[in-house]
Amino acid sequence: MPAMIAKKLIGMVLVILAVTFLTFAAMNTLGDPLVNILGPQYESTQEPELIAQVKADYNIDDPLPVRWAKWLGDAVQGDFGRSFSTQQSISKILADKLPVTIKIMVFAQVIAVMIAIPWAVIAASRANKPFDNISTGVSFGLLALPNFALAVILLWLFVKKLGWFPSRYDPSSFGSEVWSLFLPSLTLGLGLAAAYQRLLRTDLITTFQDDFILMAKSKGVPRRRLLYVHALRPSLLSLITVLGINTAGLIGGTIVLETVFSIPGMGREIVEAIIRDDFLVVLSMVAIIASGFVVINVAVDLIYSWLDPRIRE
Repeated sequence: MPAMIAKKLIGMVLVILAVTFLTFAAMNTLGDPLVNILGPQYESTQEPELIAQVKADYNIDDPLPVRWAKWLGDAVQGDFGRSFSTQQSISKILADKLPVTIKIMVFAQVIAVMIAIPWAVIAASRANKPFDNISTGVSFGLLALPNFALAVILLWLFVKKLGWFPSRYDPSSFGSEVWSLFLPSLTLGLGLAAAYQRLLRTDLITTFQDDFILMAKSKGVPRRRLLYVHALRPSLLSLITVLGINTAGLIGGTIVLETVFSIPGMGREIVEAIIRDDFLVVLSMVAIIASGFVVINVAVDLIYSWLDPRIRE
């Protein structure tokens, strides 16, 4: 087990290094950083001292690998540099935006799992019956509906028409923040719930055919315990893998939703930073996302080995 953890940690570090370097190199192709910092008129400026200072601050005259290494060294210490356009500390931007996006992602996953597990168990226990057939159609409909379309529908119905939810993010209190994040989280969570339900239903139907389930039935184990204890645990392996991958990949869904629901999170900040060629902001956020992705996947592997000790071998 310790050897497996060490191997996973080494792989995690290598992935983060590769992603940050490739992103750093790619973002440098967007144009001259001096244009992004000083504006397109910098070549005609009569302030060479200012240009020299900017070059020194951002290590612009250094080779690309050296610039990346210096940025990475500072980033490990919590200093991601400053935004080209606003000169605001990127660490401060991350501190403001990241918690909001994380709350949406976690809330969406909680909603998805709470919906998907009982939905899948009921559908699997009634496979090919009316409830299962109807739920299959509903899940396919949710999977086919893009997040932004579902967001517009829910926004119109529950915000504009019924007025049940606020139209903007309100962090003034815990209750108001949760309430203002519920609708965007539900928008993400419904699509995830449909995907999780389809996957878990299939695994449960297979598990129901195993000998230990048939033996539990013959011993008179109550139906509820049979479904939620004996059958559910061995059927969760695939779901946990997909859940971990989706958690890290939910940032793509938040980009649109944070714009639709006027939420000041990382998704909207990334879009705005790309538009203004603020590549240090984009790079820092990509590094955070990549780190989260690999950490979550390492955690998924460890949970896997806990659920099924054979994987440790």
